[in-house]
Amino acid sequence: MNTIANIPNTQKERVIILGGGFAGLRLARKLSQKAFQVVLLDRNNFHVFQPLFYQVATSGLEPAAISFPLRKVFQKQTNVHIRVAEVQGVDPENRQVQTSIGYLDYDYLVMALGADTNYFGNENIRRHAIPMKSLNEAINLRNKILENYELALNETDRDRAASMMNFIIVGGGPTGVELAGALAEMKNFILPKDYPELDFSLMKVQLLEAGPTILAGYSEKSSNRAKAYLEKLGVEVRTQTMVQDYDGYEISLRDASPLYAHTMIWAAGVKANTVQGIPEEALGRNDRLIVNSFNEVKGLDRIFSIGDMAYMETSEAPNGHPQVAQVAMQQASNLYNNFLRVKKGKKRKAFKYIDKGSMATVGRHLAVADLPAGIWLGGAPAWMLWLFIHLMALVGVKNRLFVFLNWAVSYFTYDQSLRLLIRQSNKPEIPQIAVEIEA
Repeated sequence: MNTIANIPNTQKERVIILGGGFAGLRLARKLSQKAFQVVLLDRNNFHVFQPLFYQVATSGLEPAAISFPLRKVFQKQTNVHIRVAEVQGVDPENRQVQTSIGYLDYDYLVMALGADTNYFGNENIRRHAIPMKSLNEAINLRNKILENYELALNETDRDRAASMMNFIIVGGGPTGVELAGALAEMKNFILPKDYPELDFSLMKVQLLEAGPTILAGYSEKSSNRAKAYLEKLGVEVRTQTMVQDYDGYEISLRDASPLYAHTMIWAAGVKANTVQGIPEEALGRNDRLIVNSFNEVKGLDRIFSIGDMAYMETSEAPNGHPQVAQVAMQQASNLYNNFLRVKKGKKRKAFKYIDKGSMATVGRHLAVADLPAGIWLGGAPAWMLWLFIHLMALVGVKNRLFVFLNWAVSYFTYDQSLRLLIRQSNKPEIPQIAVEIEA
């Protein structure tokens, strides 16, 4: 029995998909063409292109340009039901999903809720650092950047002004590298025009990485070249630098003097989102769900996991597959094909990841790309390839057009008029007045 309104019980097998990210959306779009009833649950009513969060945070793109309404994707599919809800738990024994708007029975459940920021148990860092794993967090970072510069204009103490202007990025993965490069370009080309009263020799952009190299998992050539590109833009790259604590002003480092900044961006790790009702024996590294080669969750019947939540050990990926969009979409496609094979009485096929390469951009004409067959690109060619692939990966022709136009304006003007400081209103809520109407 269902308590979520207006989702009918039909003769079609019901597939509930938790999460409208790369994996969940890809699977829902494919299943929508076949004889399944698809229920897509997400806390938002839109899909968002996460790789471009950093451009929203640095005022390069407006939030709407990288977001696409889920309902618009499925306007012509009557067998797809979308609900905005928080997933509260699953009941594998009764095949039910509990949500903030009720519960729903399923024939198959696919968990694709992605990952969130991992603070490794440090409560101070969680409280004071700025993560960037959602659109709201990217907008918050944009606001924080602009607020700090408005405050720095009124600061007479040079040290405090410097701490307001500094940016510390923790984590040398693609997110940290791309964000550091974008902030450095803001320092070099944009912020001095907006704030001519400030002394930009005080401003520092520092990228801290606990490991020996940035872009771990990329080729050594890409790692070294990305570091050189960042330093060319004025970013101070510090490897083997472990952040131990942060109080909103002072950053404590292991075996090094503290740093001071009002903005510390945490991009040092992720962990899978968890759901009540999943047994502990099904949890792997960083709370990812242990799945077999068909993406079935360990010990659970008719429950699957794809994307960042899924932890699949193979000979090629002994520590699980990387938590990137390509893995998510390929797993979704393979699971879709297996649903059809089961329906036709055919044997399922095990998932095999096809690595199409890794890319990271640092700045204008500065990027690295590790491509299949050992092909490596750097500089302008890698940058152009990065632009093209990310542009085509966006959902919706309109979004692609808007992003292309924004990029074109930025390319020719070194500027973008999107630096809007939008605060929440502190006005008290207007009380409702009850009025009696005489009969």
